[in-house]
Formats: sequence, structure tokens, C-alpha cells
Amino acid sequence: MTNSFDTPGSGSPSPFTQVSTNRSFGGHQKVLRHESRALGCSMNVGVYLPPQAESGRCPVLYWLSGLTCTEQNFVTKAGVQEHAARHGIIVVAPDTSPRGEGVADDPAYDLGQGAGFYVDATEAPWAKHYRMHEYVAEELPGLVEAHLPALSDRRGIFGHSMGGHGALVLALKHPGRYRSVSAFSPIVAPSRVPWGEKALGAYLGADREAWKAWDATALVREAKERLPILIDQGDADQFLTRELQPELLRAACEAAGHPLTLRMQPGYDHSYYFIASFMRDHVEHHAAALR
Repeated sequence: MTNSFDTPGSGSPSPFTQVSTNRSFGGHQKVLRHESRALGCSMNVGVYLPPQAESGRCPVLYWLSGLTCTEQNFVTKAGVQEHAARHGIIVVAPDTSPRGEGVADDPAYDLGQGAGFYVDATEAPWAKHYRMHEYVAEELPGLVEAHLPALSDRRGIFGHSMGGHGALVLALKHPGRYRSVSAFSPIVAPSRVPWGEKALGAYLGADREAWKAWDATALVREAKERLPILIDQGDADQFLTRELQPELLRAACEAAGHPLTLRMQPGYDHSYYFIASFMRDHVEHHAAALR
């Protein structure tokens, strides 16, 4: 059952309806739903409001999830609420792709619905709906910052796997917009690994030069700011050698003089058990920059 989500003081009717709300660490974990202009479909968004949001403005931390995920994987498994409540940070976690009837899809898990890759597609049949970069970079922040008055203008971004790729790319493509960035087991070089080659080829076409605009290892060479990057990567991750290859980003950052902390965590895999284990460190990394 959905309820109207009108926030007093926002100045106009809210575009959001409230799908659910749960009390958590003194704040509220909500799931909101809205119609997306960029994606041409309805989208769910997880929003954690810490207790501090009841009395003042709080910085916002955007989370981008990985392949096959919805907003639910993060809000139910990552354990972010305790740490966000301690530091007074709002956390916004959108779905990973457009969804619904009429939205192009593919039988494979790594293309189509659940696999938007945070790019703006240019190729049919994807271009009509798959504009996740526009959605995350422009539309969603515009909506939540207009209709959740508790948000300040201080933003950070982080993510996991495909979402780690998205977080790095957004931070690098939009200097000055975010004060902090981090990632768990990100796809750092999608133009050079099978997951990325498949998705970028489908969404953007065969021109590999065009893919570099969505590749953190290429973008960091031309970065106009030196926002410190924190990455945690499990050394028992089943995708480490084939799909993730964090050493490629380390080499690119060293060549560009870009600050990077890459921590290889012994015995950890690609799962939310890994993410939850180091969530506190990542929230503290962002909190230090967002104060």
C-alpha cells in the first residue's frame, strides 16, 4: 500500500509516494516511488533519514548498487543505517535500471533490467529508457533535494561492483558536485573486461573510443579535481581477476597523481557480507568530507 509523501516546506506537491517506512536507529528507512522523466518509467528509491533530519539539514550520500540488485539489497543487507544515524547523513539508494512493461530487457543477468550500468544509452532498443547517468546525476538529486528539505548541498557517492563503477564515473565526470567518493569491488575498467564490453557495446555501440567516457581508468587521467578515492576489494572475490582488476585503476591513478586508497581485504568475497563488514569505514570516510 502506498501513501502520499508530501513534505511540508518543499514548496510544491511531492512527486514521491511512500511505499514503506521503518524506524531504524532513531531515524526512518523509507522506500519512495516516483515517475522518472529520464527513464520513462516508475522508479523505487531507498531513503534513510537519520534522527538529525528532524531538526536540521543533513548531508546526503548516494549509493549505487550492482548487477541484479534493486534498492532492497542495500537497505536490508548493508547495515548503513546505524552508521548514517551516528553521523547524521541521509542515504539515497535508487534502483539499478528502468523496469516495467515496455522497457527493453535481455534474458542474461548482465544486460537490461537490473543492469543499467549507469550510462546514457544511444543504441536501440536501449536508448528509449536506459539513461541511468542522467537519472542519477541530474533528475534524482533534483527531486530529492527539492522535496526533502532536510538535505543540505553537501553530497558524497559510493557503490558496489557495477555501482562502484557508476560512483567513480559520476564523481570523475562532475567535478565539484561531490565532496567524497568510495567503492566496494568496483568495475574500474569496463571498456576492458567482459561485463563492461558486453554492456557498453549494447548500450553505446561498437565505437570503443566512446566507451572511454564511462571508464574510470580513462577518466582519471583527465580529472579536473583530485577527490580522494577509497576502494575496498576482497581478495577472495570470484570476479576479481576477470571483471574487476583494481590494479588497472591503481596504475592509472599513480600515472595521474590521483589520490587512491586501495585496500585488499583477505578472505572476503563479492557479497553483502563483505560490504557490511566495511560499511562503517566508508561512512566515516564520507562523513569526514561532508562535515
